Amino acid sequence: MARLVMKFGGTSVANIERIKNVARHVKREIEAGHEVAVVVSAMSGKTNELVAWCREAATLYDSREYDAIVASGEQVTSGLLAVALQDMGIPARSWQGWQLPISTDDAHGSARILSVNGDEIVRRFGAGREVAVIAGFQGIHEPTGRITTLGRGGSDTSAVAVAAAIKADRCDIYTDVDGVYTTDPRIVPKAKRLDKVAFEEMLEMASLGAKVLQVRSVEMAMVHKVRTFVRSSFTDPDAPELKTAGDPPGTLICDEEEIVESEVVTGIAFARDEAQVSIRRVPDKPGIAANVFVPLADANINVDMIVQNVSAEGFTDITFTVPTADFERAKATLAPVKSEIGFGTIEGATDVVKISIIGIGMRSHAGVAARAFKALSERGINIRAISTSEIKISVLIDAAYTELAVRTLHSVYGLDA
Repeated sequence: MARLVMKFGGTSVANIERIKNVARHVKREIEAGHEVAVVVSAMSGKTNELVAWCREAATLYDSREYDAIVASGEQVTSGLLAVALQDMGIPARSWQGWQLPISTDDAHGSARILSVNGDEIVRRFGAGREVAVIAGFQGIHEPTGRITTLGRGGSDTSAVAVAAAIKADRCDIYTDVDGVYTTDPRIVPKAKRLDKVAFEEMLEMASLGAKVLQVRSVEMAMVHKVRTFVRSSFTDPDAPELKTAGDPPGTLICDEEEIVESEVVTGIAFARDEAQVSIRRVPDKPGIAANVFVPLADANINVDMIVQNVSAEGFTDITFTVPTADFERAKATLAPVKSEIGFGTIEGATDVVKISIIGIGMRSHAGVAARAFKALSERGINIRAISTSEIKISVLIDAAYTELAVRTLHSVYGLDA
Protein backbone atom coordinates (compact mmCIF):
# COMPACT_ATOMS: atom_id res chain seq x y z
CA MET A 1 0.00 0.00 0.00
CA ALA A 2 1.23 3.48 -0.87
CA ARG A 3 0.07 7.02 -0.20
CA LEU A 4 -0.48 8.92 -3.45
CA VAL A 5 -1.37 12.41 -4.58
CA MET A 6 -3.00 12.42 -8.02
CA LYS A 7 -3.19 15.75 -9.86
CA PHE A 8 -5.40 16.32 -12.92
CA GLY A 9 -5.10 19.38 -15.15
CA GLY A 10 -7.75 21.34 -17.02
CA THR A 11 -7.89 19.18 -20.15
CA SER A 12 -8.26 16.07 -17.99
CA VAL A 13 -11.40 17.51 -16.32
CA ALA A 14 -12.72 19.51 -19.29
CA ASN A 15 -16.25 18.07 -19.09
CA ILE A 16 -18.37 15.63 -17.09
CA GLU A 17 -17.32 12.67 -19.22
CA ARG A 18 -13.65 13.36 -18.54
CA ILE A 19 -14.31 13.94 -14.83
CA LYS A 20 -15.92 10.49 -14.70
CA ASN A 21 -12.82 9.12 -16.47
CA VAL A 22 -10.66 10.75 -13.77
CA ALA A 23 -12.86 9.09 -11.13
CA ARG A 24 -12.08 5.73 -12.74
CA HIS A 25 -8.34 6.44 -12.44
CA VAL A 26 -8.82 7.22 -8.75
CA LYS A 27 -10.94 4.11 -8.26
CA ARG A 28 -8.18 1.96 -9.75
CA GLU A 29 -5.69 3.21 -7.15
CA ILE A 30 -8.17 2.80 -4.30
CA GLU A 31 -8.87 -0.79 -5.35
CA ALA A 32 -5.12 -1.41 -5.37
CA GLY A 33 -5.14 -0.52 -1.66
CA HIS A 34 -3.59 2.94 -1.85
CA GLU A 35 -4.48 6.02 0.19
CA VAL A 36 -5.33 8.79 -2.26
CA ALA A 37 -5.59 12.58 -2.26
CA VAL A 38 -6.54 14.24 -5.54
CA VAL A 39 -5.72 17.80 -6.64
CA VAL A 40 -7.70 19.25 -9.56
CA SER A 41 -7.51 22.28 -11.82
CA ALA A 42 -10.47 24.20 -13.20
CA MET A 43 -12.18 22.75 -16.25
CA SER A 44 -10.33 23.65 -19.45
CA GLY A 45 -11.03 27.25 -20.46
CA LYS A 46 -12.90 28.12 -17.28
CA THR A 47 -10.13 30.21 -15.68
CA ASN A 48 -9.76 32.27 -18.87
CA GLU A 49 -13.52 32.84 -18.85
CA LEU A 50 -13.47 33.98 -15.22
CA VAL A 51 -10.53 36.32 -15.88
CA ALA A 52 -12.39 37.80 -18.87
CA TRP A 53 -15.50 38.38 -16.73
CA CYS A 54 -13.38 40.14 -14.11
CA ARG A 55 -11.84 42.45 -16.71
CA GLU A 56 -15.24 43.11 -18.25
CA ALA A 57 -16.64 44.11 -14.87
CA ALA A 58 -13.90 46.66 -14.21
CA THR A 59 -10.74 47.89 -15.93
CA LEU A 60 -9.03 48.32 -12.57
CA TYR A 61 -10.03 45.73 -10.01
CA ASP A 62 -9.11 44.68 -6.48
CA SER A 63 -6.63 41.78 -6.69
CA ARG A 64 -8.24 40.19 -3.63
CA GLU A 65 -11.61 40.04 -5.38
CA TYR A 66 -9.89 38.79 -8.53
CA ASP A 67 -8.58 35.81 -6.53
CA ALA A 68 -12.04 35.14 -5.08
CA ILE A 69 -13.44 35.04 -8.62
CA VAL A 70 -10.84 32.89 -10.39
CA ALA A 71 -10.52 30.42 -7.49
CA SER A 72 -14.13 29.35 -8.06
CA GLY A 73 -13.21 27.25 -11.11
CA GLU A 74 -11.33 24.69 -9.04
CA GLN A 75 -14.10 24.67 -6.44
CA VAL A 76 -16.57 23.48 -9.08
CA THR A 77 -14.23 20.75 -10.35
CA SER A 78 -13.42 19.39 -6.90
CA GLY A 79 -17.11 19.16 -6.02
CA LEU A 80 -18.00 17.43 -9.30
CA LEU A 81 -15.22 14.86 -8.92
CA ALA A 82 -16.25 14.14 -5.31
CA VAL A 83 -19.82 13.54 -6.52
CA ALA A 84 -18.61 11.24 -9.30
CA LEU A 85 -16.52 9.21 -6.84
CA GLN A 86 -19.40 8.93 -4.39
CA ASP A 87 -21.59 7.65 -7.24
CA MET A 88 -19.04 4.85 -7.70
CA GLY A 89 -19.32 3.94 -4.03
CA ILE A 90 -16.02 5.55 -3.03
CA PRO A 91 -16.02 7.76 0.09
CA ALA A 92 -14.86 11.20 -1.01
CA ARG A 93 -14.98 14.80 0.13
CA SER A 94 -14.02 18.03 -1.62
CA TRP A 95 -11.67 20.47 0.08
CA GLN A 96 -10.97 24.11 -0.77
CA GLY A 97 -7.54 25.56 -0.17
CA TRP A 98 -8.68 27.50 2.90
CA GLN A 99 -10.22 24.41 4.51
CA LEU A 100 -7.00 22.41 4.91
CA PRO A 101 -5.59 25.12 5.09
CA ILE A 102 -2.99 25.80 2.41
CA SER A 103 -1.42 28.89 3.93
CA THR A 104 0.19 31.46 1.60
CA ASP A 105 1.61 34.95 1.62
CA ASP A 106 -0.57 37.88 0.50
CA ALA A 107 0.77 38.26 -3.07
CA HIS A 108 -2.68 37.94 -4.64
CA GLY A 109 -2.57 36.37 -8.09
CA SER A 110 0.89 34.88 -7.57
CA ALA A 111 0.97 33.82 -3.92
CA ARG A 112 3.62 31.48 -2.56
CA ILE A 113 2.78 28.57 -0.27
CA LEU A 114 4.03 28.92 3.30
CA SER A 115 2.62 25.70 4.77
CA VAL A 116 0.03 22.96 4.23
CA ASN A 117 -1.84 21.23 7.03
CA GLY A 118 -2.64 17.70 5.92
CA ASP A 119 -3.50 16.27 9.35
CA GLU A 120 -7.24 15.93 8.74
CA ILE A 121 -6.73 14.28 5.36
CA VAL A 122 -4.41 11.70 6.90
CA ARG A 123 -6.83 11.11 9.78
CA ARG A 124 -9.63 10.40 7.31
CA PHE A 125 -7.42 7.98 5.40
CA GLY A 126 -7.31 5.88 8.54
CA ALA A 127 -10.89 6.43 9.68
CA GLY A 128 -12.77 5.57 6.50
CA ARG A 129 -10.32 5.50 3.59
CA GLU A 130 -11.89 8.73 2.37
CA VAL A 131 -10.50 10.29 -0.79
CA ALA A 132 -9.63 13.98 -0.40
CA VAL A 133 -10.46 15.95 -3.55
CA ILE A 134 -8.59 19.25 -3.22
CA ALA A 135 -9.06 22.42 -5.26
CA GLY A 136 -5.64 23.30 -6.66
CA PHE A 137 -4.26 26.74 -7.50
CA GLN A 138 -5.56 28.33 -4.30
CA GLY A 139 -4.87 28.92 -0.63
CA ILE A 140 -5.52 31.44 2.10
CA HIS A 141 -3.65 34.36 3.62
CA GLU A 142 -4.51 33.51 7.21
CA PRO A 143 -3.91 36.96 8.82
CA THR A 144 -6.57 38.51 6.55
CA GLY A 145 -8.69 35.42 5.88
CA ARG A 146 -8.61 36.18 2.14
CA ILE A 147 -8.51 33.56 -0.63
CA THR A 148 -5.29 33.66 -2.65
CA THR A 149 -4.28 32.08 -5.96
CA LEU A 150 -0.86 30.78 -6.95
CA GLY A 151 -0.63 31.95 -10.56
CA ARG A 152 -0.83 30.01 -13.81
CA GLY A 153 0.02 26.35 -13.38
CA GLY A 154 -0.43 26.66 -9.63
CA SER A 155 -2.30 23.37 -9.32
CA ASP A 156 0.98 21.50 -9.96
CA THR A 157 2.53 23.40 -7.07
CA SER A 158 -0.51 22.68 -4.88
CA ALA A 159 -0.20 18.96 -5.60
CA VAL A 160 3.50 18.77 -4.73
CA ALA A 161 2.94 20.83 -1.57
CA VAL A 162 0.12 18.51 -0.44
CA ALA A 163 2.29 15.47 -1.21
CA ALA A 164 5.08 16.88 0.96
CA ALA A 165 2.63 17.70 3.78
CA ILE A 166 1.06 14.24 3.95
CA LYS A 167 4.37 12.46 3.28
CA ALA A 168 3.08 10.83 0.11
CA ASP A 169 5.15 8.14 -1.54
CA ARG A 170 4.62 9.78 -4.90
CA CYS A 171 2.87 12.67 -6.63
CA ASP A 172 1.32 11.63 -9.95
CA ILE A 173 0.79 14.53 -12.37
CA TYR A 174 -1.80 13.43 -14.94
CA THR A 175 -1.77 15.52 -18.09
CA ASP A 176 -2.47 15.31 -21.83
CA VAL A 177 0.94 13.79 -22.60
CA ASP A 178 2.33 10.48 -21.38
CA GLY A 179 5.56 11.79 -19.91
CA VAL A 180 8.57 14.04 -20.46
CA TYR A 181 10.23 13.74 -23.86
CA THR A 182 13.78 14.48 -25.03
CA THR A 183 12.26 17.41 -26.96
CA ASP A 184 8.93 18.45 -28.46
CA PRO A 185 7.70 15.46 -30.53
CA ARG A 186 5.85 17.87 -32.81
CA ILE A 187 9.21 19.18 -34.01
CA VAL A 188 11.23 15.97 -33.72
CA PRO A 189 9.08 12.88 -34.39
CA LYS A 190 11.99 10.73 -33.17
CA ALA A 191 11.86 12.26 -29.70
CA LYS A 192 11.57 9.59 -27.03
CA ARG A 193 9.91 9.50 -23.66
CA LEU A 194 12.32 9.56 -20.73
CA ASP A 195 11.86 6.95 -18.00
CA LYS A 196 13.56 9.06 -15.32
CA VAL A 197 14.69 12.67 -15.08
CA ALA A 198 16.62 14.22 -12.19
CA PHE A 199 15.02 17.13 -10.32
CA GLU A 200 17.75 19.52 -11.50
CA GLU A 201 17.31 18.54 -15.14
CA MET A 202 13.53 18.92 -14.94
CA LEU A 203 13.92 22.32 -13.31
CA GLU A 204 16.12 23.48 -16.18
CA MET A 205 13.78 21.98 -18.78
CA ALA A 206 10.71 23.59 -17.20
CA SER A 207 12.37 27.01 -16.96
CA LEU A 208 13.79 26.84 -20.48
CA GLY A 209 10.65 26.13 -22.44
CA ALA A 210 9.34 22.63 -21.66
CA LYS A 211 5.66 23.06 -20.71
CA VAL A 212 5.01 19.72 -18.99
CA LEU A 213 5.45 20.97 -15.41
CA GLN A 214 5.32 24.38 -13.78
CA VAL A 215 8.73 25.63 -12.60
CA ARG A 216 7.64 26.31 -9.01
CA SER A 217 6.25 22.78 -8.66
CA VAL A 218 9.61 21.31 -9.68
CA GLU A 219 11.43 23.60 -7.24
CA MET A 220 9.18 22.43 -4.43
CA ALA A 221 9.54 18.76 -5.42
CA MET A 222 13.33 19.11 -5.39
CA VAL A 223 13.43 20.87 -2.00
CA HIS A 224 11.10 18.35 -0.33
CA LYS A 225 12.32 15.29 -2.30
CA VAL A 226 8.82 14.53 -3.60
CA ARG A 227 9.05 11.82 -6.26
CA THR A 228 6.86 13.11 -9.09
CA PHE A 229 5.46 10.95 -11.87
CA VAL A 230 4.21 12.52 -15.14
CA ARG A 231 1.64 10.37 -16.92
CA SER A 232 -1.37 10.62 -19.25
CA SER A 233 -4.95 10.89 -18.00
CA PHE A 234 -6.22 9.77 -21.40
CA THR A 235 -4.95 6.21 -21.01
CA ASP A 236 -7.81 3.78 -20.38
CA PRO A 237 -8.03 3.56 -16.55
CA ASP A 238 -8.78 -0.16 -16.86
CA ALA A 239 -5.85 -0.93 -19.19
CA PRO A 240 -4.05 -4.11 -18.01
CA GLU A 241 -0.64 -2.42 -17.89
CA LEU A 242 -1.97 0.03 -15.28
CA LYS A 243 -3.11 -2.77 -12.97
CA THR A 244 0.08 -4.82 -12.97
CA ALA A 245 3.00 -4.48 -10.59
CA GLY A 246 5.20 -3.06 -13.38
CA ASP A 247 5.78 0.63 -13.92
CA PRO A 248 3.02 2.32 -15.96
CA PRO A 249 3.95 4.52 -18.94
CA GLY A 250 5.30 7.87 -17.81
CA THR A 251 8.34 9.75 -16.53
CA LEU A 252 9.57 9.75 -12.94
CA ILE A 253 11.11 13.00 -11.68
CA CYS A 254 13.40 11.95 -8.86
CA ASP A 255 16.66 12.47 -7.03
CA GLU A 256 19.84 12.02 -9.04
CA GLU A 257 20.82 9.02 -6.88
CA GLU A 258 17.85 7.04 -8.28
CA ILE A 259 19.26 7.28 -11.79
CA VAL A 260 21.91 4.57 -12.20
CA GLU A 261 23.80 6.15 -15.10
CA SER A 262 22.83 9.35 -16.83
CA GLU A 263 23.13 10.17 -20.50
CA VAL A 264 25.44 13.08 -21.24
CA VAL A 265 22.47 15.05 -22.61
CA THR A 266 18.92 14.40 -21.41
CA GLY A 267 16.95 16.74 -23.63
CA ILE A 268 16.73 19.79 -25.88
CA ALA A 269 14.38 22.60 -24.82
CA PHE A 270 13.49 25.79 -26.63
CA ALA A 271 11.75 29.04 -25.72
CA ARG A 272 10.23 31.35 -28.31
CA ASP A 273 9.30 34.09 -25.84
CA GLU A 274 12.77 35.68 -25.78
CA ALA A 275 13.81 39.11 -27.01
CA GLN A 276 17.33 40.46 -27.49
CA VAL A 277 18.40 43.91 -26.33
CA SER A 278 21.79 45.35 -27.34
CA ILE A 279 23.29 48.54 -25.92
CA ARG A 280 26.00 49.98 -28.18
CA ARG A 281 29.10 52.02 -27.23
CA VAL A 282 28.82 51.64 -23.49
CA PRO A 283 31.70 53.28 -21.58
CA ASP A 284 33.94 50.51 -20.26
CA LYS A 285 34.42 51.54 -16.64
CA PRO A 286 33.44 50.26 -13.17
CA GLY A 287 29.77 50.57 -12.19
CA ILE A 288 28.34 50.78 -15.69
CA ALA A 289 26.90 47.26 -15.65
CA ALA A 290 25.10 48.07 -12.40
CA ASN A 291 23.72 51.26 -13.93
CA VAL A 292 22.29 49.15 -16.77
CA PHE A 293 20.82 46.26 -14.84
CA VAL A 294 19.66 47.85 -11.56
CA PRO A 295 16.87 49.87 -13.29
CA LEU A 296 15.72 46.70 -15.04
CA ALA A 297 15.64 44.84 -11.73
CA ASP A 298 13.72 47.68 -10.10
CA ALA A 299 11.16 47.39 -12.92
CA ASN A 300 10.85 43.63 -12.23
CA ILE A 301 12.20 42.77 -15.68
CA ASN A 302 13.94 39.40 -15.66
CA VAL A 303 17.25 39.40 -17.54
CA ASP A 304 18.59 36.08 -18.77
CA MET A 305 21.55 35.74 -21.13
CA ILE A 306 24.20 38.48 -20.87
CA VAL A 307 27.11 39.01 -23.27
CA GLN A 308 29.67 41.84 -23.06
CA ASN A 309 32.11 42.40 -25.89
CA VAL A 310 35.81 43.01 -25.39
CA SER A 311 36.52 46.67 -24.83
CA ALA A 312 37.77 48.73 -27.77
CA GLU A 313 38.78 52.39 -27.51
CA GLY A 314 37.20 52.57 -24.05
CA PHE A 315 33.77 51.36 -25.19
CA THR A 316 31.99 48.01 -25.20
CA ASP A 317 28.63 46.53 -26.25
CA ILE A 318 26.30 44.75 -23.82
CA THR A 319 23.71 42.29 -25.13
CA PHE A 320 21.09 40.53 -22.98
CA THR A 321 17.72 38.83 -23.30
CA VAL A 322 14.39 39.55 -21.64
CA PRO A 323 10.92 37.98 -22.01
CA THR A 324 9.28 39.17 -25.23
CA ALA A 325 6.43 40.69 -23.22
CA ASP A 326 8.97 42.96 -21.48
CA PHE A 327 10.91 43.99 -24.61
CA GLU A 328 9.41 47.45 -25.10
CA ARG A 329 9.30 48.07 -21.35
CA ALA A 330 13.01 47.22 -21.07
CA LYS A 331 13.94 49.74 -23.75
CA ALA A 332 11.69 52.35 -22.16
CA THR A 333 13.29 51.70 -18.75
CA LEU A 334 16.81 52.28 -20.08
CA ALA A 335 15.99 55.36 -22.18
CA PRO A 336 15.84 57.79 -19.19
CA VAL A 337 19.29 56.68 -17.94
CA LYS A 338 21.00 57.02 -21.33
CA SER A 339 22.73 60.27 -20.40
CA GLU A 340 23.79 58.91 -17.01
CA ILE A 341 25.30 55.77 -18.53
CA GLY A 342 26.56 57.49 -21.65
CA PHE A 343 25.82 54.73 -24.15
CA GLY A 344 25.21 55.26 -27.85
CA THR A 345 22.09 53.42 -29.04
CA ILE A 346 19.68 50.67 -27.98
CA GLU A 347 18.94 47.98 -30.55
CA GLY A 348 16.82 44.87 -30.26
CA ALA A 349 15.10 41.95 -31.89
CA THR A 350 12.10 39.79 -31.07
CA ASP A 351 12.57 37.23 -33.88
CA VAL A 352 14.94 35.11 -31.79
CA VAL A 353 14.67 31.83 -29.93
CA LYS A 354 16.65 30.27 -27.09
CA ILE A 355 17.74 26.65 -27.60
CA SER A 356 18.99 24.80 -24.52
CA ILE A 357 20.92 21.55 -24.13
CA ILE A 358 20.32 19.95 -20.72
CA GLY A 359 21.88 17.00 -18.91
CA ILE A 360 23.48 16.17 -15.57
CA GLY A 361 25.98 14.02 -17.51
CA MET A 362 27.66 17.24 -18.69
CA ARG A 363 29.36 17.48 -15.31
CA SER A 364 31.71 14.62 -16.17
CA HIS A 365 32.08 14.96 -19.95
CA ALA A 366 34.19 17.42 -21.91
CA GLY A 367 33.43 18.77 -25.37
CA VAL A 368 29.64 18.95 -25.05
CA ALA A 369 29.51 22.64 -26.01
CA ALA A 370 32.01 22.24 -28.84
CA ARG A 371 29.85 19.58 -30.49
CA ALA A 372 26.83 21.88 -30.41
CA PHE A 373 28.69 24.87 -31.84
CA LYS A 374 30.26 22.78 -34.60
CA ALA A 375 26.93 21.18 -35.57
CA LEU A 376 25.12 24.54 -35.70
CA SER A 377 27.87 26.17 -37.76
CA GLU A 378 27.75 23.33 -40.29
CA ARG A 379 24.04 24.11 -40.77
CA GLY A 380 24.77 27.82 -41.26
CA ILE A 381 23.10 28.82 -37.96
CA ASN A 382 24.61 31.90 -36.34
CA ILE A 383 24.76 32.12 -32.54
CA ARG A 384 23.85 35.54 -31.13
CA ALA A 385 24.54 34.80 -27.45
CA ILE A 386 25.58 31.92 -25.19
CA SER A 387 25.01 31.14 -21.52
CA THR A 388 26.03 28.06 -19.55
CA SER A 389 25.62 26.37 -16.21
CA GLU A 390 26.91 23.09 -14.81
CA ILE A 391 24.15 21.09 -16.54
CA LYS A 392 22.94 23.45 -19.29
CA ILE A 393 24.12 25.23 -22.44
CA SER A 394 21.80 27.82 -23.99
CA VAL A 395 22.26 29.60 -27.32
CA LEU A 396 20.26 32.44 -28.82
CA ILE A 397 19.62 32.11 -32.57
CA ASP A 398 17.31 33.53 -35.23
CA ALA A 399 13.79 32.16 -34.82
CA ALA A 400 13.68 31.03 -38.46
CA TYR A 401 16.19 28.28 -37.63
CA THR A 402 14.35 26.89 -34.58
CA GLU A 403 13.26 23.54 -35.98
CA LEU A 404 16.52 22.93 -37.84
CA ALA A 405 18.56 23.68 -34.71
CA VAL A 406 16.43 21.47 -32.44
CA ARG A 407 16.55 18.54 -34.88
CA THR A 408 20.28 18.98 -35.40
CA LEU A 409 21.16 19.00 -31.71
CA HIS A 410 18.73 16.18 -30.93
CA SER A 411 20.56 14.01 -33.49
CA VAL A 412 24.08 15.13 -32.58
CA TYR A 413 23.69 13.98 -28.98
CA GLY A 414 22.18 10.62 -29.94
CA LEU A 415 18.68 11.33 -28.65
CA ASP A 416 16.82 10.11 -31.73
CA ALA A 417 14.81 7.04 -30.81
